[in-house]
Amino acid sequence: MRALIAAAFAFLSACAPPAPVAEAPTAEQLATRGEYLVLAIGGCNDCHTPMIPQGPDMARSLQGTALAMAPTIEMPWAPVAPPIAGIPAHFTEEQFIAFLQTGIRPDGSHALPPMPQYRLNQDDARAVAAYVKSLPPAS
Repeated sequence: MRALIAAAFAFLSACAPPAPVAEAPTAEQLATRGEYLVLAIGGCNDCHTPMIPQGPDMARSLQGTALAMAPTIEMPWAPVAPPIAGIPAHFTEEQFIAFLQTGIRPDGSHALPPMPQYRLNQDDARAVAAYVKSLPPAS
């Protein structure tokens, strides 16, 4: 009886359609996902984009700016959010992806607060990098 069940299972498994293979996202799909992560989840524009009375100046998205906030106690702090549009200076795209996954810069240092120490997964880090790379760098 066990042999019959095993044979039936093998037959049905052989007849099953193959599992679909996930296609890699296009560059446009990756950048669109990155835009969502940057704007809706990460809040990157809150610090890295100059502000106007209506909110972030999206014409200068992620082009860096002085921070309008500061800690109320003595602590390490970055008073300026650097420009990251077009990929941050002194980073390759792969180094930027690694930074988004580990919080460690290429030189081994960590970003100062208020920059969060993100730990994005590989797919999300690649999507964020694709979006950031698509933006015009600060002039």
